[in-house]
Parts: sequence; structure tokens; C-alpha cells
Amino acid sequence: MSSLTSTSFTAFIGIDWADTKHDVCLQASNNDKKEFAVIPHHVGRIEQWAHAVYERFGGTIAIAVELAKGPIAYALQKYDFFVLFPINPSTLAKYRETFKPSRAKNDPTDAELVLDLIMRHPERFKPLKPQSVAMCTLTAMVEQRRALTDDKTRFTNRLGDTLKQYYPQALEWFDHRDTILFCDFVTRWPMQMHAKKARKSVLEAFFKAHNLRSATKFAVTRNTRHREHGIKISKSVKGRIPEHSRP
Repeated sequence: MSSLTSTSFTAFIGIDWADTKHDVCLQASNNDKKEFAVIPHHVGRIEQWAHAVYERFGGTIAIAVELAKGPIAYALQKYDFFVLFPINPSTLAKYRETFKPSRAKNDPTDAELVLDLIMRHPERFKPLKPQSVAMCTLTAMVEQRRALTDDKTRFTNRLGDTLKQYYPQALEWFDHRDTILFCDFVTRWPMQMHAKKARKSVLEAFFKAHNLRSATKFAVTRNTRHREHGIKISKSVKGRIPEHSRP
């Protein structure tokens, strides 16, 4: 495996990656001049840039990038003429504090800082172990699933906090709030007064449409003591929300 101290790289590149574009700082191994560029995060543009760099310098090219994962890291690992060196975010943050105390416009960019790190301290960084296309794809899918799960949890909590303010009954009627059943219910009957006016046959049809046959056991009750009434869903319904009803 190539290392910064044992391999003769033809060029060194620092990349500050983002979701939509990537800032690049490039320096040839036999030149002190730094060059700057911006690459849109588009497969075609990244491939065009990668081949242009290789045609210009040839050989093996070292690339320093924050983190070992991310959209640009996955995109560049398929090129055998690139060797990626991941930079720990905390390392970059400390280095940034040293070189950007003034926060002036002429302070070094993060792309320039990661480039400077691997050129000044090559012994501190190890190259990223190449992964197969299948493994890269699987890793990206796992991370995407984790992100979607986090989004679902965040949105579910926000929905619950909002309903607590004006529609807490809906939270009492359903055990699971991350289901299509729950979302469809509060969409169709967005307030307690709407749910109270719904006919029993309409409610039965609604639950049956969501594959909850035992939902016919629910009852519409009236609490004359508190002058309010609502929908009481039986425990058999609350405990039998099928997994495929969840988004």
C-alpha cells in the first residue's frame, strides 16, 4: 500500500468536500505553486476532472480529504491512480485554528489546509484502503438508511411535540406514530372535533382500508362528565399495527 513517505507522487491535492460542490487545492510535486478550483458534485464533472489531472501529471497522485467517507471519497476511490489520505476532522479543526486566527479573506481555505497537512506531516497519515465497487455501494446504502432512520425519528418527534399542543388525543389513540396509518388518520381528521364528527362506519372503513380488520372493535364514546367525547381504539387495534403499514 502506498504511503506518503515511501511513494513518489507526481502531485498532491487537498479537497474540501460538500454536498453540491468541492473546493480543490492542487500542487505539483516539483513546484511550490498552488492552484485552486471548484468541482460540482456531478458524476460526469468529477470524472472529467479526474482524467484531466491524470493526463497532466500521470503516475500516482495523493489526495487529502476530510473523513474517509463522503460523496467525493466514494467517487474518487474507483481511480487506481489516486491514493486517498483521510484527515480526521478534529485534526483539521486544530490546524485551522492555528492558521486562521484572523478569519480574514486571505486566510487559507480548508482545501489548502488539508493539502498543507499531508505535505508537511506525511508520517502522520495513512492511505485509505481501497474498497471494491460492491463494498462502496453497500457502505453508501447503509449510511443512507441510517440517515433516513434519523430523519424519520426527528420528524416523528416534531410531529408528536406539535400534536401535544392542540391534538393530544391522537397520541393516546395510537401506540405507533411512525406509521402510514397514523399519518393518514391525522391528515384526514386533523383535529379532535373532526374525529368526533366522523361516523362509525367511516372510521371502520378507514381502518379496514389500512388492513386492520380488528379495528371494528373500536368504539365511539361520550364523556358527559367532562363534556367531551372522542374515539377509543381497543388494545387489540393498538397492538396489531402491521410492520408494512410503517413508512
